[in-house]
Amino acid sequence: MVRVLVSDAISEEGLAPLRTSAHIDIVQKNVSEAEDELHTFDALLVRSATKVTEELLAKMPKLKIVGRAGVGVDNIDVDAATKRGIVVINAPNGNTISAAEHTFAMMAALVRRIPQAHISVKSREWNRSAFVGNELFGKKLGIIGFGRIGSEVAKRARAFGMTVHVFDPFLTKERAEKLGVSIHSLDEVLAVADIITVHTPLTKETRGLLGTENLAKTKKGVYLINCARGGIIDEQALIPFLESGHVAGVALDVFEQEPPGDHPLLAFDNVIVTPHLGASTVEAQLNVATQVAEELLHFFEGQPVTSSINLPALSKDVYEKIQAFYHLGRKLGLIASQFMNIPVQELSVTYAGTVADLETTYITRSLLAGFLRPRVASTVNEVNAAMVAKERGITYGEKFSDETHGYANCISLTVHGENKTFTIKGTHVPNYGDRIVHFDGVTIDFAPEGHLLYIQHHDRPGMIGKVGNVLGAHNVNIATMQVGRQEAGGKAMMILSLDKPVDDAVLKALAQIDDIETVKRLEA
Repeated sequence: MVRVLVSDAISEEGLAPLRTSAHIDIVQKNVSEAEDELHTFDALLVRSATKVTEELLAKMPKLKIVGRAGVGVDNIDVDAATKRGIVVINAPNGNTISAAEHTFAMMAALVRRIPQAHISVKSREWNRSAFVGNELFGKKLGIIGFGRIGSEVAKRARAFGMTVHVFDPFLTKERAEKLGVSIHSLDEVLAVADIITVHTPLTKETRGLLGTENLAKTKKGVYLINCARGGIIDEQALIPFLESGHVAGVALDVFEQEPPGDHPLLAFDNVIVTPHLGASTVEAQLNVATQVAEELLHFFEGQPVTSSINLPALSKDVYEKIQAFYHLGRKLGLIASQFMNIPVQELSVTYAGTVADLETTYITRSLLAGFLRPRVASTVNEVNAAMVAKERGITYGEKFSDETHGYANCISLTVHGENKTFTIKGTHVPNYGDRIVHFDGVTIDFAPEGHLLYIQHHDRPGMIGKVGNVLGAHNVNIATMQVGRQEAGGKAMMILSLDKPVDDAVLKALAQIDDIETVKRLEA
């Protein structure tokens, strides 16, 4: 009998998939009430109230899986669960429609001034002329981030007769044409859109994406919507644009700090807000509960789960053999994705030497997950990476070769984009670590670790000194530097390992050096 502890409020309808099995015993108690029997449970099902800490996991030695009836797993110590071999799953698709509909509801309410008119009438006023709004028909909608939710918003916008302009550096032309949207640069979207809605994850790159500089690039009278993550729109930077009338109105479902307290934006009549309601529908709550319950059932029936957010279950023997290459593959995928910051159609992985004799399926999954992680808003991992790649129109395959390029083992990844192909090769040396030995046509040798800086330049005397001077002037310390070239006087590159990531000002200063063609930040 499998014992499942349901420690947060979940409807009976959501638990129905588990109720169908005669081999599953469901106990509905909070953690404190179940303190004396925590050691007996095989599974834990939570929402956001229960904090799944390392201390709690230590009290549950039989635990094999934790299910989160929702998308975020901020309340779960995933690393601690992974170390204990506990699978963590969530329900990444359950709230897509609710979030898209809420975005559209906010959009309509914003341009028609519905909340303001509602308050006016409730105050026994009847001032129709004060609430003249705008139609959505014919307007240009800018969508920043085109994952599941962004694409659902686009479908609804087209039904309203809007034209949809998308910025997503990983959206392919084929997918854009299929969904009836047009691809643009961020600056182009900012310049043409009458309404802008953001649907990206909150990362180092997207935090403050709509800040002072980019807000100044928008059309006068633009409307802004954020139902994604607080912090994508710089809330403080937004204030002067509202005061000047450059931004006609803002709809926020999320804030950098929640609840926002006495936030200055709340004083603006043309700012409408909701308390993070994107997923707060009866249907979404039922969907996420049902999905995670079905996943738990599949797990205990020995079927694969598709929404695990940590490592898939591997035998100890297999994992010990592939562990080093598993991590090397992830780094190769992650670096390649950052370097090829364009839409791609195909990934080709070639194994040579001793690694070719191992179970490479898991290594390829790790590589694919590493490649996709910077590109999608939802959680991507070794279990669901293939499904996410298919959704994005990306194919992948494995090959095996006798050509090891002089190394005992070698993993080669070739990425095919719309107008460019990129190849990176790596090896693992016992007691020495991972090394990148080939990068975009150049033989080189560097460790894929930490904050990296890639510089492509013409092979000229004095280039190293010029780069060093710029970094020194910006107080950036170089830990290591590796160089390589195709031929004397031809294409050359530097890979620098730095103590801290460089900012845009450093990149701009480096790009102005004569004979430097490309400068890129890379994280490994």
